[in-house]
Amino acid sequence: MAFHSRIDSSETPKFSDLKRLACDQLIYLLEQLPGRKDLFIEADLMSPLDRIANVSILKQHEVDKLYRLDNKPVISSCNQLCFLIRPHIQAVKWISDIVNSDKITGKCRKYKIIFCPQKFYVCEAVLEEQGVFGDVTCDEWEFYFLPLDDDIISLELPEFFRDYFLDGDQRWVSATAKALHYFHSLFGLPLKVYGIGKCAKITYEMWRQFIEEGEKKLSTDKTGNLFIFDRDVDFVTPLCSQVVYEGLLDDVFRIKCGSVELCSDVTASDKTIKVLLNSQDKVFNEIRNEHFSNVFGFLSQKAKNLQTAYDKRQGMDIKQMKNFVSEELKGLKQEHRLLSLHISASEYIMKRKTKLDFQELLKAEHSLLDGFNVRESISYIEEHIIRQISMIESLRLLCLLSLTENGLVSKDYRSLKSQYLQSYGIEHVLTFANLRQMGLLVEQQPGETFTAMESTVGKLVADKAVGKLTDAFSSLAKKSNFRALSKKLTLIPKSNEEYDLHSPPDMAYIFSGAYIPLSCKLIEQVLERDGWNGLEEVARMLNGNEFAVTAGGGGAGEAKPKPQSSRLMFVIFLGGCTFSEISALRFLGKQKGYKFIIITTAITNSSRLLESLNDGHS
Repeated sequence: MAFHSRIDSSETPKFSDLKRLACDQLIYLLEQLPGRKDLFIEADLMSPLDRIANVSILKQHEVDKLYRLDNKPVISSCNQLCFLIRPHIQAVKWISDIVNSDKITGKCRKYKIIFCPQKFYVCEAVLEEQGVFGDVTCDEWEFYFLPLDDDIISLELPEFFRDYFLDGDQRWVSATAKALHYFHSLFGLPLKVYGIGKCAKITYEMWRQFIEEGEKKLSTDKTGNLFIFDRDVDFVTPLCSQVVYEGLLDDVFRIKCGSVELCSDVTASDKTIKVLLNSQDKVFNEIRNEHFSNVFGFLSQKAKNLQTAYDKRQGMDIKQMKNFVSEELKGLKQEHRLLSLHISASEYIMKRKTKLDFQELLKAEHSLLDGFNVRESISYIEEHIIRQISMIESLRLLCLLSLTENGLVSKDYRSLKSQYLQSYGIEHVLTFANLRQMGLLVEQQPGETFTAMESTVGKLVADKAVGKLTDAFSSLAKKSNFRALSKKLTLIPKSNEEYDLHSPPDMAYIFSGAYIPLSCKLIEQVLERDGWNGLEEVARMLNGNEFAVTAGGGGAGEAKPKPQSSRLMFVIFLGGCTFSEISALRFLGKQKGYKFIIITTAITNSSRLLESLNDGHS
C-alpha cells in the first residue's frame, strides 16, 4: 500500500496521527472482505490492536466474532474468515490446515490473511506448498509504529532481539528500515544521523536505499536528528535492576503496550484493573521517572493537596458549589482514584522487594559494577543459585558478573555453570550456549586474559586495510571492555560523598547513583561532539560500526530546518530499550535542552531479554 501524505508537524510531531493512519488502513483491509466475517488474531498482536482499533470499531466494520489464534480446530460457522498474523510459518501452516480441512468437508468459505507489518516470501511459499495459495487472499497491514506516549513509540517487535542478535536473521531489519522510511515520509528527513552497531549500519543503509528508490518529494523537510543504537552495544544497562518507578512497575507487573494490569492484591478486590500509563495520568506523569525512594513522599504530598482541594467546598455558596461540581470535582475524583492505585501499587512493590531482600541484591550488583569485592559477589550469586530464589535473576547476576569482569576465569565459570544446572535443570545447557554466543556469559580463554585479546582485536578493527573481521573476532570483541569503557566515559560516579537522589546531578540516579547507563552516555557524548570525533577509542572497544552523516546537501530545492529542530532527537533502539533508559534520556533532555523521542523495537527489561534466550523451557 502506498505511503500516506505527509503530516504537517511543528517542533514536535503529533504521533497520535500514527494510530489514526494505522486504524484507517486496517479498516480498509477489512472492507476488502465485504460482509460478516470472523477475525482470528495472533496472540502478540492482540494488545497492540486494542490500542489501535478496539472491539467496537471492528464491529462497526462487520467483524462478527474475534478469536485468539491458538492452533486449535476452528469452531466458527461464518463463511468468511480473516486472519491477522505475524509472518510466521507455523501460523500460515495452521491456516492452510483449516482451508484443506474445509475442502475435505465440502465447506465453501472465503479466507483472507493480513500479515503485520509485512509478508515474507516464505509465507507464500508455504501456502503454495500446502496447495491453498489460490484459495487465500493475502495483504499487508503496514502497522509499524504504536505511540505509547508523547515521547515513546514502539514497533512492537519483541522477537527482533533474538532473531537478529542470536540467530542472525535480518527479516526484521528490513521491516525496521521500511518503518523508518514510512516515518520519514510523514514527518520529514532528519538533519543528521548518528549510529553505532552492525545492525544500526545495515538498517541505515537499507533506509537510504528506500529513500533513493522512492519519491524524491518526500525527502525535503528536515525534522530533528536521529541516533540508531544496537542493543548489543550495551548489555550491562538492561541487566541492571530498575529502581525508577516506571521501571519497577514493568519489572513487577509487566507493562504491555503502555498498559499495566494491577492484580487483586493491589486493587483490594477480586478483580484486576487495567491502567493506561502515560502523561495523561497526572499522578503517574510526576513520579514515573523518580527514584523509588522519592515516590512515597510525593504520593503523600499529593494526597494532602487533593484533600485541600476537596476542602475548598466548605463555605461555598450555591453558585460556587455548582462551578466546583461542573469544573473540578470530576477531575479530582479521577485523580483520587489514580492516586489510590499508585499508592497501592507502590506498597505492593515495596513488599515484593523487601521479601526478596532487594537492598542486598542492589549491594551485590553495585559491587559488580564497581569491580570491588568480586569474591563476595560470587558468593552471593552462589547462594542465590543454591537457594533457587529465581532462575532468571540468577542468570541475570551471572551475566552481569561476566560482562563486568570481561568473562569468567575457567574455575569460576565451570563451578557456577555446574551449580546453576544442578539447581534449575540440565536442559539449561542450551541457554548457556546462547548466552556464550551472545557474549553475555563467557569463559576466559586459558593462558590469555580478555584484556590482552581485546587489545589485539581493537588494533585489527582500527586497521582499515585488514577489511572485514571474521565472525569469531567480532564476537570476541563484544565480550569485554566494560572496565575500560567505564573509566574512559566515567560511567561510575565517584563515591566520595553520598549521592543526592532528590536532586541528582546526572543520569546515574536511575541506578541509585551507582552507574550511568552506557547507552545514554554514548548518546550524550556524540551529541556534544556532533559526531564520533574524540570517541574513536570508545567506538573500537564497542566493536566499531559507528557512523555520523548529514542527511541532505542543503541545496536550493530543499526546505530549511524548522526552528529548534536541531534540539529534537529521535533515538532508535534496535533490540529493545528499558524504562530506565527512557527516564535517563528524559533527564538528559531537561539538563541539556533536548527533546528526546524514543523509538524502540520493543520495551525490554532483564527478564524479557533473558527469557528470549532461554531454551531450557522452565
